[in-house]
Parts: sequence; structure tokens; C-alpha cells
Amino acid sequence: MSVDEAQFYPDLDADADADERTTLSQFLDQYRHRVLTRFGRLTDEQAQTKSLPATDLTPGAVVKHLAHMEDHWFIARVGGGDLPEPWASAPFDTQPEWDLESAADDTVGEIVELYRAACSRSRGVASQLPSLDTAAPRPSFGKSP
Repeated sequence: MSVDEAQFYPDLDADADADERTTLSQFLDQYRHRVLTRFGRLTDEQAQTKSLPATDLTPGAVVKHLAHMEDHWFIARVGGGDLPEPWASAPFDTQPEWDLESAADDTVGEIVELYRAACSRSRGVASQLPSLDTAAPRPSFGKSP
């Protein structure tokens, strides 16, 4: 499967004269692009293969976890909203690593679409922030907003 990210990230060239917010957004999009182009080249079998003998992590698990973290930080923490599916109904209470473990049941295409959608939602939340100094409505790491 080949992932054409030119449509998803039309301008990946960083603007050296950009303000802090634009620079941050550009760097996030560059990293998101790298994840998608590298992961999108894998077969389903490769995406479900353990990368290192000492861990159960697979490339699919890592990217699905990244999708979860996009939604966790941008939607829930920064945006103050409720997590969308599949996270809303995921059994995190009994399976804390569900995002990692459930990736074995997903295809590369499904994980790519999940990650793309999460990144899009993150950009939507970020675009609504008046400034980078805006306090998040939900605390992070047990601290105040």
C-alpha cells in the first residue's frame, strides 16, 4: 500500500521565518507525515511483526498508540472534549494497553485512516486556540490545567 501524503500535508517545507505557533504546527505535521509515509509502505504482515525481541511492540501498535495520543492530548486535554471512537468504548479499565494490543486485528489501511482522522481532529482543536498560552481545560499528569 502506498500512502500519498501530498494531499494530506500539502506544505511540508518549514518556513524559517514563521512564528512559534506556525513552527510548532509545521514540525508536528512533518513528524506525522514521516509516520504515515513509513508505516504506509508496510504490508499488513510487516505491521503486525514484533520489531524487537525484547518487546511485544509492532509498527501497527505504535501507530495506533500515536492515534490514541493525538486524541488524548488534543481532544480530551487541550480541547476538553470526549474521546471519539474507538477510544470511547475501549476497555482501558481492564486492558490499559488496549490501543497497543488491539492493533493486531487492524490492517495498515485501517490504522492509517485512524491516525489521519486523529491528526485532523488535533489540527482542528489547535486551530481554535487563541494562543499557545491558552490553558488546557483538563489537567495533565495530575497537575492543574
